[in-house]
Amino acid sequence: MASHLGSAVRQRCGHCGSHVTEQFARVFGDHHNRARRCPNCDTHARLSRGSAAGREVRIPDPETSAGRHGGQN
Repeated sequence: MASHLGSAVRQRCGHCGSHVTEQFARVFGDHHNRARRCPNCDTHARLSRGSAAGREVRIPDPETSAGRHGGQN
């Protein structure tokens, strides 16, 4: 039963709680296949550089930088 619960947790973004596929978590997530960010709360440029795995990336975070990912200019 614990592995089932672990799987359900991995299918949610660790930042915003949105659903993520197991494939997204496996490809972009950390070494435990957990996604810490997802396309609903971060940009593709940041995700492809490791933000979903919990890495710091040099591209500004869309939540804190105006004018990015749907923010106001």
